[in-house]
Amino acid sequence: LCTLSYAELGTVIPESGGEFIYILRIYGSCPAFFAAYTTIIVLKPFGATAAALSVAEYVIAPFYPDCHPPELVVKCAAAVAILVVTIVNVINVRVAIRIQVIFLVAKVLALTVIVIGGIVELVQSSSVIVENLKVENAFKGTQYSLNNLGMAFYQGLWAYGGWYNLNYVYEELKRPEVNLLRAVIIAFSLVTGLYLLVNVSYLTVMTPKELMSSSAVAVTWGNKVFGSWGWIMSVAAALSAFGSLNGSYYSGGRVCFVAAREGHMPDILAMAHVHRLTPSPALIFTTIISLLVLIPGDFQSIVNYFSFSAWIFYGITLSGLIYLKIKKPELPRSYRVPIILPILVLLAAICLVLAPIIDDPQIEYLYVTLFILSGAIIYIPFIHYKLCPKLLTKLTVFLQLFLEVAPEDKNL
Repeated sequence: LCTLSYAELGTVIPESGGEFIYILRIYGSCPAFFAAYTTIIVLKPFGATAAALSVAEYVIAPFYPDCHPPELVVKCAAAVAILVVTIVNVINVRVAIRIQVIFLVAKVLALTVIVIGGIVELVQSSSVIVENLKVENAFKGTQYSLNNLGMAFYQGLWAYGGWYNLNYVYEELKRPEVNLLRAVIIAFSLVTGLYLLVNVSYLTVMTPKELMSSSAVAVTWGNKVFGSWGWIMSVAAALSAFGSLNGSYYSGGRVCFVAAREGHMPDILAMAHVHRLTPSPALIFTTIISLLVLIPGDFQSIVNYFSFSAWIFYGITLSGLIYLKIKKPELPRSYRVPIILPILVLLAAICLVLAPIIDDPQIEYLYVTLFILSGAIIYIPFIHYKLCPKLLTKLTVFLQLFLEVAPEDKNL
């Protein structure tokens, strides 16, 4: 539902930038700045770090078959993954896109192998999945509370993240008024169908306890099905996660670029390399934040904080779509969703934001909220009153010369 709603927003406001540009055009400068500030400082770096940790877990897992790998080793591998993706995206946009296609194929192949393996196991014996799907086993040990429900949705919906990426790079699409909707429908249908079948395959081979205790589920599944060849699944899963990381970087750099282009971030972030035409300052900035987040963070906490922050702005964005459908139905758009869809998603967003803090409030979510609101310290003097310290101007000139970047036009 959220994907289809975003597709309509993309046709009404045909610009790159995702939530930032939509909130800017609908609600104005102040809320748009908070969206950009949160996306650039929290969402994109946190999302990239979580994806990098997934890559690291799958790369390292075969070397520690009987135990969890050391945290330091995982984080070092994640840092390497982040740096590799940064270098690729800084050097050449076309290479980054080709890598994305290659890893997409690898991901689909890996998921297909898991599905086929699950079917074979199911034909040979259905005892495991029958036992797993019994109500007393499926929900054994479940703790029912709003907080746990919210956390479960955060972790589950993370796997479907990426549905919004095309809205961040709208201006770089060919015939976006047609291809945006087509792409999201095909991608989301394919992903949902494959993920559903993959989970059935997991339950055909593994018990719920094994699923919850495994740090790399595909590897555990591969070891049980393929034995000594289980490492193949580790490679395939790592390639899939690396593709997600690359996609996050490809779209995330554009958010910095568009926000800076609109005057909501330092000018240096709106510049592109004079020869490669890549938004290298924005990509490097995202990398620095991602590496800092990686130091103290763990996967589950990072995903929870990412999801909590993200659904705040998903909700605001969808409320904007509802406003446009009611107040400005005459705006040209090549595609419309029934108004009930964004309303339902808005209600879901409100529940997902409130669930973790009503039932069992944790101080970390207060910190995240205060951090988002702290953007006012930057917005009031530098965006609203347009103050520009001389030091910032000198730093911009230095970085511009050092990075060989220059202001770009609207299209990269």
